[in-house]
Amino acid sequence: MTLGPLKQTPPAGPASGKTPEPARATNRRMSHRMSHISRSQRAVAVPRAPWLLIVPSLVLALFIISYPIFNIVYQSLHDVSRFGQIRGFSGLQNFYSVFADPVFLSALQNTLIWTFCVVVGTVAISVPVALILNQDFYGRGIARTIVMLPWSVSLTMTAVVWRWAFNDDYGMVNVTLQRLGVIAGPIHWLATPQYAFPVEIAVGILVSIPFTTTILLGGLSSVPGDIYEAARIDGASGWQQFRQLTLPLLKPFINMAILLNVIYVFNSFPIIWVMTQGGPDDSTHILVTYLYELGFRLGRPGQAAAVSLVMLVILFAFSVAYLRVQARRGGNAEGDLA
Repeated sequence: MTLGPLKQTPPAGPASGKTPEPARATNRRMSHRMSHISRSQRAVAVPRAPWLLIVPSLVLALFIISYPIFNIVYQSLHDVSRFGQIRGFSGLQNFYSVFADPVFLSALQNTLIWTFCVVVGTVAISVPVALILNQDFYGRGIARTIVMLPWSVSLTMTAVVWRWAFNDDYGMVNVTLQRLGVIAGPIHWLATPQYAFPVEIAVGILVSIPFTTTILLGGLSSVPGDIYEAARIDGASGWQQFRQLTLPLLKPFINMAILLNVIYVFNSFPIIWVMTQGGPDDSTHILVTYLYELGFRLGRPGQAAAVSLVMLVILFAFSVAYLRVQARRGGNAEGDLA
């Protein structure tokens, strides 16, 4: 009996029209991996678009900031005429001349006193003013407008008004004090060294209150009122609520107000220059008015550039140190809470 050829089973594959399970699983894994790779590539490629959009602004800002700094450094290291002509390299001679000038040392001391007194006085007054304006009372909108209105007036015009107010002959301060019987005769407020600088500090505090109050009001508006209601239910007094709730929650905004006010007040020029121009006898000079006098009155641009670099270093050092101290305190407070 002769057997015929054995019948072979066709291999499973495309010819049979069906794909085996292992092959389908492998295909699914490959397609999933390819789609994952494509999504990853798209995710990496997408963030480039925002950077391309902001690169022109970054380049422009870098140029605007770096060019003046480079120019100031260049002038501080050279002998410059009053008309801006570079005569030659002088090294650190401009810095030596500035530090040897007794007016510079007096201006540096006055700058520290001016900045400290104005910032501390401004924050000390602005906190209760912001607390009052945050309350719900009749006429609150008008009161806020009155407090914020001086912010819309330029510092130069404000300084002119206060210079008239403290005039020896017809100033409203002398006239008012004489009619009240506080003083017997006119006081030379801006011509007397012991009066001129405190008067300017008081004016600096008054013109800084609107800005600081605005910052603090923004902070108070973000504080939920439920915590005060819960504190009152627990029997906390008003002072306890202020010390244990308001101040801790308001601390970030107070820190912001202090830092910004230090920068603004340190560089504040119009008040002192309009009212006394650094006098009498250079007793009210701060660094920015001393810089202006060196550069535009005495014709020493190189020394003025040196003073501006000293101011930049002082402000930069203070800002970095202050931010680090506050960050460390914030970390310690979070650790205590934890």
